[in-house]
Amino acid sequence: MYDIPLILEDYLNYMETIKGASPNTTKEYFFDLRTFFRFLKRRYKLVDKDTPFEEIDISDVDIDFIKKIGIQDLHAFISYADKERHNSNSTKFRKVASLKSFFDYLYSKIDVISENPADKLEFPKTDIRQPVYLTLDECEKLLNTVLENKNNTFRKRDYAIIILFLNCGLRLSELSSINLNKIKDDTLTVIGKGNKERTIYLNEACIDAINDYINVRPKDGSDNEALFLSMRKQRMSNRAIQHMIDRYLDKAGFDTNIYSTHKLRHTAATLMYKYGNVDIRALQEILGHESVSTTQIYTHIDDERLREAVRSNPLANITPKTINKLEEPFKHQNDPKITK
Repeated sequence: MYDIPLILEDYLNYMETIKGASPNTTKEYFFDLRTFFRFLKRRYKLVDKDTPFEEIDISDVDIDFIKKIGIQDLHAFISYADKERHNSNSTKFRKVASLKSFFDYLYSKIDVISENPADKLEFPKTDIRQPVYLTLDECEKLLNTVLENKNNTFRKRDYAIIILFLNCGLRLSELSSINLNKIKDDTLTVIGKGNKERTIYLNEACIDAINDYINVRPKDGSDNEALFLSMRKQRMSNRAIQHMIDRYLDKAGFDTNIYSTHKLRHTAATLMYKYGNVDIRALQEILGHESVSTTQIYTHIDDERLREAVRSNPLANITPKTINKLEEPFKHQNDPKITK
């Protein structure tokens, strides 16, 4: 599929088959490292300066080439990603992670380099942003837009998809990969990041929406396992689901440059945290986050809950006048004149 150096192909195979990285994650590693090697070939003046960047061939990259790489090259690449490619901090963070993983593989796993140049490579500071989400009224508006669809089959399919996004906080890849046999009673098993399985508990709205769709779902599709089928009766791809969601968002009056399938995931997490009194650890499990620090962005979204938490302190209404009343039952406890 790609002109790829053998050493890079071996690394990607290791990540996917041994470490269990998902195909999407493996593809991101490949894109990051391909960009890195193209940058180095230009930096080392191994290609004509007029060669378009996307046409730089990296198939000849080998261990001898890699052994020349130092920490300065890594810093120069992150600087290039920042200044030339205008990557966000989160994208630069991912590129650093890709470099660290690749060089750790070469140094620690297959022992083909004597030093790890990425060992001291620092992660860029990431922006802490408030998650973008739909309010309850906006969720209702979006769902009503779906119900306006005249086609019964696709109305029920699209409604079920959006209901699952808004209630369960699924990732796009998790939703598209749902199989019929993974739905049992009120539970759904999905494959998350790193090919890790997790169980999602379905509420009544999800169960009803899924059952309504299954009743009209084509029975003669080419993929009998997939829950959600396209017009061609094949499993809906990530892109097809994205386009469908964008269409409804746009029709409901939402800016598709701001809102997306991932923002529906944010919406589910936000609503659970704001209205469901969901513990942050429970929310972490529901969303399939490896680290609770990722989930903590949702703790910054509800200022009113913070106000109520402070107001609920038993000392919230204390004044200088009431302090003495609090002390009165105890003021004689240590008085030596009082005897039992």
